[in-house]
Amino acid sequence: MSTRSASARRRSLLQTSRAFRWAMVAGALLMVGIAIVLLFLLTQATNNRELYEQNYGRLFVLNTVVAGLLLLTIGFVAVRLVLRLRSGKFGSRLLVKLAAIFALVGFAPGLLIYVVSYQFVSRSIESWFDVKVEGALDAGLSLGRSTLDALANDLASKTRSAAVQLAESSDTPVPVALERLREQLAANDVILWSSSGQLIAAAGQSRFLLNPERPTAQQLRNVRAQRQLAVIEGLDEATLGTTSNARVKALAVLPTPTFGLLAESRVLQTTQSLPPTLVANALAVQEANREYQERALGRQGLRRMYIGTLTLSLFLAVFGAILLAIVLGNQLARPLLLLAAGVREVAAGDLSPKLALQGKDELGGLTRSFAQMTQQLADARDAVDKSMGQVSAARANLQTILDNLTAGVVVMDAKGLIQSTNPGATRILRVPLAAYEGQPLAAVEGIEAFGAGVQAQFDDYMNERRQHGLDHWQQSFELNAGPSGVPGVSQGNAITVVARGAELPGEARLLVFDDISEIVSAQRAQAWGEVARRLAHEIKNPLTPIQLSAERLEMKLTGKLGELEQALLKKSVATIVDQVDAMKRLVNEFRDYARLPAAELKPVDLNQLVADVLQLYTLEASESQGSAHVPVQMELDPACPKVLGDAQQLRQVIHNLLQNAQDATEGAAVREVTIRTQWTEASRRVRLVVQDSGAGFPENILKRAFEPYVTTKAKGTGLGLAVVKKIADEHSARVDLKNRVVDGVQQGAQVSLSFAVAA
Repeated sequence: MSTRSASARRRSLLQTSRAFRWAMVAGALLMVGIAIVLLFLLTQATNNRELYEQNYGRLFVLNTVVAGLLLLTIGFVAVRLVLRLRSGKFGSRLLVKLAAIFALVGFAPGLLIYVVSYQFVSRSIESWFDVKVEGALDAGLSLGRSTLDALANDLASKTRSAAVQLAESSDTPVPVALERLREQLAANDVILWSSSGQLIAAAGQSRFLLNPERPTAQQLRNVRAQRQLAVIEGLDEATLGTTSNARVKALAVLPTPTFGLLAESRVLQTTQSLPPTLVANALAVQEANREYQERALGRQGLRRMYIGTLTLSLFLAVFGAILLAIVLGNQLARPLLLLAAGVREVAAGDLSPKLALQGKDELGGLTRSFAQMTQQLADARDAVDKSMGQVSAARANLQTILDNLTAGVVVMDAKGLIQSTNPGATRILRVPLAAYEGQPLAAVEGIEAFGAGVQAQFDDYMNERRQHGLDHWQQSFELNAGPSGVPGVSQGNAITVVARGAELPGEARLLVFDDISEIVSAQRAQAWGEVARRLAHEIKNPLTPIQLSAERLEMKLTGKLGELEQALLKKSVATIVDQVDAMKRLVNEFRDYARLPAAELKPVDLNQLVADVLQLYTLEASESQGSAHVPVQMELDPACPKVLGDAQQLRQVIHNLLQNAQDATEGAAVREVTIRTQWTEASRRVRLVVQDSGAGFPENILKRAFEPYVTTKAKGTGLGLAVVKKIADEHSARVDLKNRVVDGVQQGAQVSLSFAVAA
């Protein structure tokens, strides 16, 4: 709505301005017509004064009426400009300024011409016909003119020589050269003009003027044709008491150092004041001749008619100049005001199509160029908006990709300060990296060693890249994720990451890393499974012959030995059989770990499964002595849905975790084991947690607890948690292991598994 109203206002302004302009043009044409009639009558009066005297009254009244109408028109326009100025209408100051300038330009020359003409008419008419002294006056005038012409020609010759000298001194700055020439010629002013009349440089009093008097177009044409020109000025305005304005002006063309159509000639102008005595004498002769003509005329009526006509002509010229000044000022201001309004709209963000004038002048072309530029800006803004939309969409896509990457991405500057991270980096390292933006990676609590290692890798890479042309570096790190002492964060839960670094444009650094802990663990488990399979094969085969041989030896020697030897034999055979059984159990555990069958995932009620397993522990506790029993507390979430799992393997997981927890509480002041299930609606996962009140895991064991044969128990094989990890991998469940810290005191260990729910 605002754009349409602005366009409507501009159209209304243009229509009103067009009507006003046509009215002003009509008034100006009327003024020109009257001026032409006045000039014609003045010319006829020179030859037929009687006709002029007969019509003088009518002509005077007509001119007075026209002058009054022009004065009223000027007053109306002036009042309109004042009202526009007071209302603060845009462009009023410019219109007033242009009108004042044009009015002054028209009024000042008219007033000067009127004064000179009035003096001439009032003093010279009487002496026009005094023949007795006419010859002497003519001789005196001729002598003065000859003397002035000689001075002018001499100054012209010197000016031409100075022009040649100025053209040859190309190394000297032009103002310095002009000042030097002014001193040599004893001139008042030395000015260098272009061939088109543009000021280049000045020396003397002219350099203090903003607009020195330029040579006329006729003078420039004459000096180009004659190579030099001398003009005497100021004698018409000078009087006997004032002769300082009388001067000789000489013009000379500077030789052009190069040839060609584009070489622009320059004109040197020198001004020299005439000797006061010579000017005074010349003025005396001129004044005497003027007085002679005034006396010879002897007709006051002619002087009255001339002066009256001259006065009316002055009024008409001045009023016409003011009216023309307003018209021309408005004509010049219209495109400027249109441009200013357009600029204000563009600055406010309005790039709607702008109005343009169809005139053939430069200002009209400027409005058309501005309208075209505005249209191009509108098209460019549309293209930029479209491009920005595409960039925003691409940035959103890129951010979505980064946010959903499983790998961690960190962008750092040349000094190693963190600039941006993705959620994958926070998830892998388990520290809020976004809170450490603007800080070095090595300053992040909990991963100081990792940050220092990355910085060292980047330093080595920057040095080797310049020598060997490397485009990236890659290194694996093993670190404890998470700061120490932060509740809920696994302290000492070691992870293995493989990091890759490269340099981005602008000396930025890109760090990409991924958690390969499960891959490393799987590789180790696979390797241990292969070892277990081979050990089971290699060890189990000789165990049966050993046991059979020992039993046969006992059978053959029984009754053939003494009592002591018989007892020793029986004890030794029993020892061999027991140890063979122990070796068989160990080999069977190896075999079971290596040959763990693939899980058959079906919907399983985890709460019911936990309850079934705990019934066995309750029966075992009732049969055992109370001192050896470790109570198990059960906290089951009734909201838990069924999970996808293999019931037999999950039963083994629960049994292994409970057995390890009970074994861990041996020697503890408080022997307590808790098993818990928990349903999380947000993640749609069911969590199984087993925690004990034992001493927790040592630091070296915590990092490798899920690897086979890593244990702290004297009689354990270290396969319990390894089997749990292997079964969890079969179920796509996440396993977390940590020491419980409450109020800064370690209170046992906790193992948790997170299962996906059944569809």
